[in-house]
Amino acid sequence: MLFFTSELKAQQTFTAAKNQFELNGKPFVIRAAELHYPRIPKEYWEHRIQMCKAMGMNTICIYLFWNLHEQQQGVYDFSGQNDVAAFVKLVQKNGMYCIVRPGPYVCAEWDMGGLPWWLLKKDDIQVRTIQDEFFMQSAAAYLKKAGEQLAFLQIQKGGNIIMVQVENEYGVWGNDGTYMSKIRDLLRSSGFDKVQLFRCDWASNFDRYKVDDVASTLNFGAGANIEEQFKKFKTFNPDAPLMCSEYWTGWFDQWGRPHETRGVESFLGSLKDMMDRKISFSLYMAHGGTSFGQWSGANAPPYAPTVSSYDYDAPINESGQPTEKFYAIRNLLGNYLNEGETMAPLPEAKSELITIPAIHFKKKAILSENTGTPKLSIDPKPMEYFDQGWGRILYRIELPASSVERTLKIDDVHDYAVIHLDNKYIGKLDRRFNETSVRLPAFQKSAQLDILVETTGRVNYGKAIIDRKGINGKVYLNEGGTDKELRNWKVYNFPVDAGFQEKLKYENLKGTGPGWYKAEFTLKKTADTYLDMRGWGKGMVWINGQNLGRYWKIGPTQTMFVPGTWLKKGTNTIIVFDLDSHANPVVNGITNPIFEMVSDSSLLHRKEGETLNLADVKPVAEGSFVNEPGWKEVKFPGTVRGRYFCLEALSAQSPSDPVTSLAELEIMDQHGKAVSAINWKVLYADSEEVIASGSSADKIFDLQESIIWQTQKSGKTPAHPHTVVIDMGENVTVSGFRALPRTDKSKSGIIKEYRFYLQEKQFDIK
Repeated sequence: MLFFTSELKAQQTFTAAKNQFELNGKPFVIRAAELHYPRIPKEYWEHRIQMCKAMGMNTICIYLFWNLHEQQQGVYDFSGQNDVAAFVKLVQKNGMYCIVRPGPYVCAEWDMGGLPWWLLKKDDIQVRTIQDEFFMQSAAAYLKKAGEQLAFLQIQKGGNIIMVQVENEYGVWGNDGTYMSKIRDLLRSSGFDKVQLFRCDWASNFDRYKVDDVASTLNFGAGANIEEQFKKFKTFNPDAPLMCSEYWTGWFDQWGRPHETRGVESFLGSLKDMMDRKISFSLYMAHGGTSFGQWSGANAPPYAPTVSSYDYDAPINESGQPTEKFYAIRNLLGNYLNEGETMAPLPEAKSELITIPAIHFKKKAILSENTGTPKLSIDPKPMEYFDQGWGRILYRIELPASSVERTLKIDDVHDYAVIHLDNKYIGKLDRRFNETSVRLPAFQKSAQLDILVETTGRVNYGKAIIDRKGINGKVYLNEGGTDKELRNWKVYNFPVDAGFQEKLKYENLKGTGPGWYKAEFTLKKTADTYLDMRGWGKGMVWINGQNLGRYWKIGPTQTMFVPGTWLKKGTNTIIVFDLDSHANPVVNGITNPIFEMVSDSSLLHRKEGETLNLADVKPVAEGSFVNEPGWKEVKFPGTVRGRYFCLEALSAQSPSDPVTSLAELEIMDQHGKAVSAINWKVLYADSEEVIASGSSADKIFDLQESIIWQTQKSGKTPAHPHTVVIDMGENVTVSGFRALPRTDKSKSGIIKEYRFYLQEKQFDIK
């Protein structure tokens, strides 16, 4: 054991002292493992804790998810799977300390970053600011409840909680130290009055605000240059203990994009660098688990929903098995234990993996026949206004006959709409591609228009977090160039709770269109498995009332993890909702996940044979970047107005390097402030790496510094120059731009010579 359980029950002290953390007055290096209790079935909690301990960890780090515990305003649930106090006690039982990160905002690739959907019922809601009284009052009430659950487990009161985080990565969002100070005070008044408080940010933005009496830590990923990450930090905080509060072991997957992995060698090298310097860390994630149900979120810009599997390429995989990365970490950390610590043995596997023979579905509930009673609405408002948090929403209206084709236009679909006319499929609109219109055929008599919107996770990061689902805006019918607004809708709600799916009218397999498929299957033994969803379209799965999450045929994941503890010996029930129709639907259980099958053809921002002509365009700025880490700022002699910009990389810092890479790019307005990239769209990129890694051009404005645009490295590598063209969505007065080179140890593709173009008309792309 790393610690005796009895030691953790006595009152102790933990502080951020001069240049080191101190436990009971002695130096202490935190080796933390991030686990998320909602992403792990409760029956597996202790096994995952013990796995982390066996990997060499002395601490478990957790988020609390506000929207999980308060799914309806004022109704709190900390029981069963949501019993976070029970989780922390299990950590203590196993001789480990705990770091708690209660938010109110947490990110975590979790729906709305942990903020509750019902905030969005307030038209003018603002979040993460003291400017919105409703938000602050709601956050205060939640933090009070969190304190009631966990404050008694502070280490100073005989528990094992050594630190509590104030908010999360606020430097990416804003610079309001007053707000952060208020959250600090709310945590103290909620009962966290003894414990060491801390905040986390990135090396590029930790200095954007100040908050007193709170320790500061940094987040960065595998392969990071440790000396560079802390260089600026140490000038601002010369006496602070150093900690990487999120050392990213891998990364999360997004629908339609390649599976993300991080190599063992680069990951281990930076970890060893930290251990040699006695820098504390927390592995994010040690074990990712699964975003069951509706809880997986999305990033924006651009809108990129996250898959349900949160395997994260973590050292402990989705089903709780140790990986190569696990053993490499264990072998390394055995050399860096604190005084009195020893390595713990590996626990027995919680569950083996089994196969399940083919399950054939014979029952279906057709959506168009299970609509229930409609709600009437003049405008097609988002689902939050109909008191619905997640799932599907159907907008229905009668259209007059027409002898000619017409165009159906929708302002803003969140997130994926399928359009039917008299139950006949017409087309789809995908938010990922900013699709807003479909052509309707001519029809001789009035017809029923159905717009079914499927949600794929609220944005959990950045300013796009105010992400109402369904139709945001107006719907028009365009005929002869004239838009006519469609009004007076019937609206039908299809929530995600298991009870709703079970009470539908299931009949023998028949009919077309979206619907629910239901079957029973028998097991002689229960254990973990992966449902093979190849052959299905897009939807959700429930087994024995447990929501497994979302699937989508575009990949990269083609399987869904099923915990054996949710299965039963004897008869089991499975329900699958699918937007597509299936004549012979079938599913089976397999023992290995499928993570690397992308069937989406839309990854590249350049059509075959397409070229960009810049011959007649004059750059507004050109020059060379110095070969140093950190943001590079280019100011124009005056301001320039434009909607479209092009960055042209003429060379890399290494003369023989044909690659271009870039982590982030910001456009500065006339006041020197960064222009919002929410509506940006990549129109052209001469080269992108989308096979060996997810390094497409839109990564330069995704607010994620560790994910980069990188030109093609797999296959034949093209030579310079390399270009990316972006449509900002509207004309902007620009005073300059800022560029951030990659922040890992690699020097590949770092830009030296550049040209920057900006104009009001679109560039010549043919």
